Formats: sequence, C-alpha cells, structure tokens
Amino acid sequence: MPEPVETSSPEGLDYGWVMQVTFVLTIVVGAPTVAVLSIPADLPTWGTRAEFAIRVGAVVWLVTGLAVFAYAKRQENDVTN
Repeated sequence: MPEPVETSSPEGLDYGWVMQVTFVLTIVVGAPTVAVLSIPADLPTWGTRAEFAIRVGAVVWLVTGLAVFAYAKRQENDVTN
C-alpha cells in the first residue's frame, strides 16, 4: 500500500491542530453560550439576532483560540523539556 501523500512531521507547534481544535470547540461551546445569553436579550429582528450571535461568537472564538494555543504551547514545552 502506498504511503499517503499528505503527511507531515511538524517541528514546533502544530498550527493545523490548533486551528481544528479551536474550530470544533468554538462551535461546541459557542452555540450553547449564544443560546443561553440570548434568552434575556431583546432581539426583535433577524438582523439584531445575527449581530448578537456574531458579537458573542467572536468573543468565544478569541478566548477559545487563545486557550487552545496556550495549551498546545504548554504541551510542546513539556515534551521538549
């Protein structure tokens, strides 16, 4: 069986892993967060609902991305030391 073409052996931080985990965790954490935070909010139109979801989702994405990056960096340092 031939070896797959798409192989990699990243040195240092695997940014592909960081992006994939950030994407999945943002959806898993962000959707319920937006839903819960939208309950008390006054969102009369679809435009305000979309704006609310984008604003809350952006904060969730930023926090998740930074947390995943910090985790990956810490794991890399643990392996190298």
